[in-house]
Amino acid sequence: MTVPERRIRPRRPGRRFDLRATAVLFGLAAVALIVVGWLVRMALDVAERRPAWAVVLVLGGVVAGIVWVRGRAGFSPRRLVRRATGALEAATATTLDALEKPTAAPTRGAHVIEEPAMEPVVDHEEPAAEAAVDHEELSPDEFEQAIADLCVRDGCAEVEVVGGAGDLGADVVAVAPDGRRVVIQCKYYGDGNKVGSQDLQRFGGTCFTVHEADVAVLVTSSDFTAPAAEYAEQCGILCVNESQLRDWSEGLGPAPWALNDLVEEATEPSDRCSQ
Repeated sequence: MTVPERRIRPRRPGRRFDLRATAVLFGLAAVALIVVGWLVRMALDVAERRPAWAVVLVLGGVVAGIVWVRGRAGFSPRRLVRRATGALEAATATTLDALEKPTAAPTRGAHVIEEPAMEPVVDHEEPAAEAAVDHEELSPDEFEQAIADLCVRDGCAEVEVVGGAGDLGADVVAVAPDGRRVVIQCKYYGDGNKVGSQDLQRFGGTCFTVHEADVAVLVTSSDFTAPAAEYAEQCGILCVNESQLRDWSEGLGPAPWALNDLVEEATEPSDRCSQ
């Protein structure tokens, strides 16, 4: 009877002990432990000083772990992007909450460094000058409106342009800042045509008795004759010629109702001139 021959597997030669390789392996392991310890210590310091960043790092590690596990079971880019986006949103919300928390008050005895107070910046620029209006280029209606605008600018209330047919000498009425009623007649004349005494007499006959003016003003784009100026002084009517009007318009002169030296306050309305 034939007996089958048993095949004998050749023995593999065992690894020889290498002292140099073993020393290198232990050295690398020691370096790896030192690096891991340093990373752990740094992470603890960051967690103590910046809790928000610690949360971000932890979430990043979780995301990396999920990616590694999913990579072994099957990689899905859509799921990875969705999870990473959710983790980033949560980390951002946590960071914002940590930043919005009020800073704790310093403990008693702690040294607080106060920042120097900022001095307010003072603007020393001079106010811009009022834009001058060329009254010679206006129409009579525009001239009346320009006078009304000056009254509004200087603080008058209830300013109204009433000039026209049947105005009985009043073109602009207003209430001065001190409460007095101001009645203004506007005479839009050229340089060669001055306001005469007849114009003043017609205005003087209605400004106090009909319009009940506390301050009566006649404003012209020209000038006044000597008799007209004399009559106006007797009746307590303020005369504003072209030069005075320009100063008033440019803010270089007072408003007519502020010219108290030209107003005879002692004169009663009943004693004033009438036509």
